[in-house]
Parts: sequence; C-alpha cells; structure tokens
Amino acid sequence: MSTEIPSLSASYANSFKIGAAVHTRMLKTEGEFIAKHYNSVTAENQMKFEEVHPREHEYTFEAADEIVDFAVARAIGVRGHTLVWHNQTPAWVFEDASGGPASRELMLSRLKQHIDTVVGRYKGQIYAWDVVNEAIEDKTDLIMRDTKWLQLLGEDYLVQAFNMAHEADPDALLFYNDYNETDPVKREKIYNLVRSLLDQGAPVHGIGMQGHWNIHGPSIEEIRQAIERYASLDVQLHVTELDLSVFDHEERRTDLTEPTAEMAELQQKRYEDIFALFREYQSNITSVTFWGVADNYTWLDNFPVRGRKNWPFVFDTQLQPKDSFWRIIGRD
Repeated sequence: MSTEIPSLSASYANSFKIGAAVHTRMLKTEGEFIAKHYNSVTAENQMKFEEVHPREHEYTFEAADEIVDFAVARAIGVRGHTLVWHNQTPAWVFEDASGGPASRELMLSRLKQHIDTVVGRYKGQIYAWDVVNEAIEDKTDLIMRDTKWLQLLGEDYLVQAFNMAHEADPDALLFYNDYNETDPVKREKIYNLVRSLLDQGAPVHGIGMQGHWNIHGPSIEEIRQAIERYASLDVQLHVTELDLSVFDHEERRTDLTEPTAEMAELQQKRYEDIFALFREYQSNITSVTFWGVADNYTWLDNFPVRGRKNWPFVFDTQLQPKDSFWRIIGRD
C-alpha cells in the first residue's frame, strides 16, 4: 500500500464519517486497507435477522462479533444493519407453533426479544442502527410495502421497533433506511412516514439515504431536494449504501471487462459533484457509507444482470485509487 495515498476518512475528518460495508472474509484480506480509509463499517449481511437469529432459540453471533471486535479494536464506528426488513428474515418469525400466521402478541414478543438480544449485545459498541429498512412501496399508488410485518403487526410496527431499539440502547442513533430515496414520489412517502413516526413520539434520529445510484442519475438537483426535504424534519442524514453503477438499471450489456473511458469519466465527475453536494450539507449529513470497499467486490456483480462485472467505487479491483478518489479528496 503506497504511503503517498492519503486516507479517505482522514480527508473528511472535519465533514462526516466515511464508511464501508464489509464481511468477515474482507477483514482477513483487506483489514489494513479498511482501517486506513474508513472510520465506520456496516455488516453487509452478517447482522441481518436470518444471519444472527436463524431459529427461534438460536443466535449465531460469531460473524457479527468478528466485525464489531475488528472495528472496536481500531476505534472504527459500527452501523448496525438491520433489525426489521421484509427480506432475509427467517420464516419462523411469522409463524405460530402449528405453522399458521403468528398472532400480533407473539410477533411483538419475538421482535422485542430479538431487538433486546441483538441491540443489547452491542450496546455502547454500535453507534447507529438501521432499525427499519425499506418499509415504503415503490409503486405510486401504495404507501406501505405489503410485508409480513405489516400484515401481522399493523402499521404501528415501525413505532414498536423504534421504541424497542431505544430501550435496548438509549445512546444509539436510530435510522429509517430506504432506496429510491431521491425519486420525488417515494421521497414524499418517506418524508411523511418519518414525520408521522416523529409525531407519534418515536425515537427516530435519522434517515438513511441508501444511495444506490449510477453514472447517469439521479440528478444532483434531485439529490439536493431529497437532502433538504429530509433535513427539514430536523433529523440526521446518513448516506448508507453508496455506489455508482457504471450501467443504467435497464442496461443489459455483458461484454465489458473494464469500464469504458466514457464510463470512467462520467463516474469521476459524478463522484466529484456528489461529494461536493454532501460537503455543502455536512451540518445535516453525518456519515457517508459505500456499499463495499473497492471494485474487487460489489453486490452489483451479477445483479441485475448475471455474468456482469461492475465497478462502482473510488478504489479499483487492486485497491488502488481511481481518478474519482482524487476528485473527492480535492486533488485532480
């Protein structure tokens, strides 16, 4: 690792935390690199319900513990992800002993036990939790996503989850997290949901803007409008899952073994503009997390197109800084 390459997180020390989504394999192979460039980490998958609580009376914390121990030993912050989500939640959570739908009472007791156990285990070590993830429907004519949580608990499941998380760790920052957060229609639904939670007295401290964007959109103006709308609720904003795909979501080409020169140029300009915007709102944005460490691994490999590599970050597949890295730290 070249000593001439400045630390990404140190470059933003006076602005906001710089984070990365990690898994335990990365800590073994890239731990030194992660510790140099990131001062916050999020478990990409290894704190999700099915990972830490696969069966009703069984918790499997080994991987999550490894991530937290790595971070705490290096004074790196940890964002917990995620307590309530419609995906990656085991079926038993929603079923009673006979295999039918669980009652509201059973669901509430299970949710409380899960949150008490998971949040309580890392009390004082995890500074922020994505309490509820992706509860809003993308379709224009619906507001709440029709999940088992909604069906079995009712619309107050969010209030319940936030209250339980706050009781389990009163010092942790609690976030509502979602994607397509800059789309004007979905933006208003997210805004209204969080405003309603706050009006009900729920301890919501922030909104997580996932930031799964690409080199063509959303526009800087759409991102700005979303930041301003959410910040008007007087909550913190975290960008929680940032990546800039070199493909439009609808693009299906699979012929590339590296980004084209045009893609690389668009990406570095986009990163420069986006981070300039983030710095402009650094009184509202307190953390920016990339959904990965470098281009050698990203969830966008093979998604949404099988057999396709993507290159969404500011470090390349060899962990070397791309032009976008130098742009966002202010050096051309």
